[in-house]
Amino acid sequence: MTSLLLVRHGQTQFNAEHRYLGALDPDLNAQGIAQARALRETLPAQLDAVLCSPLRRAYQTAEIICEGRGWMPQVHDAFRERHVGVFEGLTQKEAQTLYPDLWAQNITRQWHAAPIGGETISEVVERVSRGLRDIAEQHKDQTVVLVAHGFVAKVIRAVNHVGFDDFFDWQLENGAVLKLDVVVTSRTSGGSPLPPT
Repeated sequence: MTSLLLVRHGQTQFNAEHRYLGALDPDLNAQGIAQARALRETLPAQLDAVLCSPLRRAYQTAEIICEGRGWMPQVHDAFRERHVGVFEGLTQKEAQTLYPDLWAQNITRQWHAAPIGGETISEVVERVSRGLRDIAEQHKDQTVVLVAHGFVAKVIRAVNHVGFDDFFDWQLENGAVLKLDVVVTSRTSGGSPLPPT
């Protein structure tokens, strides 16, 4: 079993403006830097590894967490944020105005469909599940911090035995931490969890 401290990266200006962020790669804003510094002070002193998404906002958060500990963040591509295609950089209102047909389909909540150029939920679940399997196998009986993203956090929580019943309602806030125990299961070993009902 691996003790996983799942962290959502600190705030960016896109987060502050409630924009779809996805694969876009902005820096943390001042509040995000302050959130990362607070995490450095509150996370346990005894950690075995700090992992992060390759996106800048996650890496910056992980770097700040590592300051003074003599570590470097380990980048894991499986935990990059969901790409939401043509919606990236837009507010919900802008997405609805510019892409009314896609918006009418509630496209970001379809299991096997996505905004043009984006990833489906199913695709994200598959890659994140592979990443969890890697963590469970490579960090058995260790305590690990993983700095990732809002949608990725939803997926990790769902596939790690909680399920999808509140998938679209639950949210990990910027700079917040969720503690989980990760084991290799059918869901974290590449299986296909059932879509939310």
